[in-house]
Formats: sequence, structure tokens, C-alpha cells
Amino acid sequence: MKQSLGAVTLVYPTPVFLVGTYDKAGKPNIMTASWGGICCSRPPCVAVSLRKATYSFASIVERKAFTISIPSENQAQKVDHCGLVSGLTTDKFAETGLTPVRSDLVDAPYVKECSLVVECKLVHTFELGLHTQFVGEVLDVKADKEVLKAGGLVDVLKVKPLIFTPDTHEYYGVGRFIGRAFSMGESI
Repeated sequence: MKQSLGAVTLVYPTPVFLVGTYDKAGKPNIMTASWGGICCSRPPCVAVSLRKATYSFASIVERKAFTISIPSENQAQKVDHCGLVSGLTTDKFAETGLTPVRSDLVDAPYVKECSLVVECKLVHTFELGLHTQFVGEVLDVKADKEVLKAGGLVDVLKVKPLIFTPDTHEYYGVGRFIGRAFSMGESI
């Protein structure tokens, strides 16, 4: 018998994103966010949900753009710090030693030290309650060559993306290979 956990935001695991924006003065900022993911294949879109109280919120609305940098396991301490302080009073790039890179496609920075980044043009905004969901059309995904397999596909075990458990507030890494999607279920 299953035990009820109530109406909570619990999906396992959630991604950990560093959402990149520029403020009104053009200062680069990043924030840690886990309420997000893929939301459309054509056009390719990702979504991230933020509270209006975040410093990044107004920047996305004003600049109509954001980036998502995918941090690795070895960046967990820096990523956590970016979720504990506000870009209003803190230069998160300077404090963490991370490097902002100006996107050539959207009006937002990404993190040089993250091996995988997604550049997004804001296409939809949905007021959901405490959070507002920003849907960004993916204009490009950039990856370090070191994390690519043959044929230009991303090797998740080389990216080592950080993942988050929303109920216990813990970070984890990706586990072992299980099987190939859209094929291993054919033999049942």
C-alpha cells in the first residue's frame, strides 16, 4: 500500500540549471533553478519557472532571453551558492570564480565552465501562482567537445549533470547506464 505524501512538488529527479540573464545595467547574473525542463520538440523549447521575487525574473521579462547552463557534479558548491544569494547585492560570477560568456544569439550570458549550455529566446510567459513559467525557444545548444560522443551526441556520463531532490533538498549525480530508450521495451 502506498502512503500519501500530499499535494507537493515532487518529481524525481529534477534538473539543476544555472539560468543566465543580464540586468538593466547589463551586469551578468546567474541563478540556480530546478523548476524546469523540456516542454516542446518542435520548435525546440525549454521552460523554467521562477518566483517574481527573484532578481532574474525582471531581467528575463525585459531582455526576452535567458540561457541555461548545465552544471556538473564538481560544481555543486558554487551552484548551491548561486541559489543562496541574490544578484541584486552579489556578483555571483565574481564570488564563484565562474566566467560569464556573452551569447551571440540571445541577450543573456552563459557559464563558460559548464560543458553544456542552452540559448533561449523568450516566447511564452505563464502565470501559474507563486511561480511564473518562462518558455524559451532553443536557438542553439553549445557543448564542449570533451563531452560529445561520436556523431556529435552528448555523453551524459561526461557532462555529469547535477540533479536535485525537491523534498530532501539534496544534490546527486547521474547513475549507471540501464538501456536504450525506444528499443529495450520492444522485447516484452
